[in-house]
Amino acid sequence: MTKLHSFLPSIHVHPILMIFIVISFLTGTFAELAVILSIVFYHELGHYTMAKLFKWRVDSIILWVFGGIMETDEHGNRPVKEEALVTIAGPLQHLFIYFFIYLFSVFQVFPDSIIDLFLYYNTVILLFNLVPIWPLDGGKLLFLYLSSHLPFKKAYYSILVFSMAVSFLLLIGMLVFYPFTLSVFLIWLFLLMENRSEWKQRHFVFLRFLLKRYEGNNPVKAVQPINVNSDSTFMEVFSEFMRDRKHSIYISYPDERRSLLDENDCLRSYFHDRLYDKRIGEVMDYVL
Repeated sequence: MTKLHSFLPSIHVHPILMIFIVISFLTGTFAELAVILSIVFYHELGHYTMAKLFKWRVDSIILWVFGGIMETDEHGNRPVKEEALVTIAGPLQHLFIYFFIYLFSVFQVFPDSIIDLFLYYNTVILLFNLVPIWPLDGGKLLFLYLSSHLPFKKAYYSILVFSMAVSFLLLIGMLVFYPFTLSVFLIWLFLLMENRSEWKQRHFVFLRFLLKRYEGNNPVKAVQPINVNSDSTFMEVFSEFMRDRKHSIYISYPDERRSLLDENDCLRSYFHDRLYDKRIGEVMDYVL
């Protein structure tokens, strides 16, 4: 029993889902909501199971309409391929749900009306989660693609700005060009607010990414040099750090001298020695 409890996730309900539950009671659509939540929960179990297979530290799963959020400390410090597998594991569950729907239909386990609801919402939730907006699965896959080709900070900031812009445009477009629907309005508003909240915490997320590297939790596929000027700040240097890479930092001085600084020495100077106000060229005096 203890082992089972340690494997099962802690489930929380997002406040916006509570609003939908109240709306479903008032409008007599509780059956639809129950179908949606069962599909969402199964979707999130896919993410969770794959994360546990990779021994991720998962705090909890937060459920909201048409999706959920798996809270974990592993954001940004796992291999890109590993994060991609955890992300894809959610949408993959919908293929199994289609198979179950087929079996339920063949053996007439549920009435046709319930089967139709499962089929409809399974498709809607799958397509919705593949929309390239953070923190949907499509947005996470887009971020993983960007972060495998761009520095982590640039990729992360870019996906947040893109997601806020798209969410805002979709929200305005829905209000202007389509009849007002409270549920759809709340969903796009939720995504906009989630990205706004994430944007406010962007510096913390980036520092956590750096701290994990300093602690040695950085998968390395290749070594990539970084060329910087001696008067560059630590954050300007760190802004060039990429996932799955280890960096050799080449420092250029005004007198055309060049020196080499290891990534670990740079991180130690910042987090351990706390040389926050020093320029990268000055760090060599402390390292040597």
